[in-house]
Amino acid sequence: MGKGIRLVLIYDNLLMVVILARSMLVIKLIMKAFPGRFLIAKMTRLPLIGGMIDGMLFEDDDIIYLPQDGVIDVNKSFGELVNMVMPSQVVEHFIDKANYYWVMNWCICRKSSRCKHYPQELGCLFLGEAAMKIDPRLGHPVTKDEALQHIRKCRDAGLVQLVGRNKLDATWLDVSPGNKLLTICNCCPCCCLWRMLPDLSTKISSKVTKMPGIEVRVSQRCQGCGTCSQGICFVRAIHLENGHSVISEDCRGCGRCVTICPNNAIEILLHDEQYVEKSINRITRAVDVT
Repeated sequence: MGKGIRLVLIYDNLLMVVILARSMLVIKLIMKAFPGRFLIAKMTRLPLIGGMIDGMLFEDDDIIYLPQDGVIDVNKSFGELVNMVMPSQVVEHFIDKANYYWVMNWCICRKSSRCKHYPQELGCLFLGEAAMKIDPRLGHPVTKDEALQHIRKCRDAGLVQLVGRNKLDATWLDVSPGNKLLTICNCCPCCCLWRMLPDLSTKISSKVTKMPGIEVRVSQRCQGCGTCSQGICFVRAIHLENGHSVISEDCRGCGRCVTICPNNAIEILLHDEQYVEKSINRITRAVDVT
């Protein structure tokens, strides 16, 4: 082996060590700063700082929260529809179309918060070519079937899935291009990064939405027990007024309040039977997973 080749190999090895060391340093900094995300979110309301943060971490984002299948009462919206598609089919569509699959070894939100209520080891699933550039110490590539199994395991654990393009993930994972990385996050109500949504500027928070055509509604069965307002809603969109629960426009349609209500007084209704197709089309315009 020539001297020139040996020097190139030494340089490449040193560069890899530096890159890996930098990657883990960034992770440690994120985990230490995680509890302060609400303060950082409030800073986005300052015009100059907010514009900088938006450009660095949220530019071109389009993210949708998917309620779990079981919380949607299709018959109340459209009558007896036997073959109605459900929210989980959005994720399954992109898994079917993707060529690259990567599962994180842990959820950075739950690990940072030392979550005791939901499994820390159930991390994000990333799809797309950019996912294969993620530091191998953070996760591992999987097959299509393994990706589907992971997603179903997360649902069974009571986690709510978020899907879309998120520049923040491409940034902290140090991968590119951003339009080749699809995030499928498995969120809990206690540790989710997006609990900071009410504190973010409107420009940024508007990039994280509920599915099109979905409405979460409180019925007359509500007895004002307050269960739904006690740390269940991750965006603080539900509260009591005059002994009755009220849902604000901040609702992202995750459906947790539906599952927790002891009186079955909260329900999710559909006003557009093409809500899954429209969600898929939106995300497809933002991210290429093939």
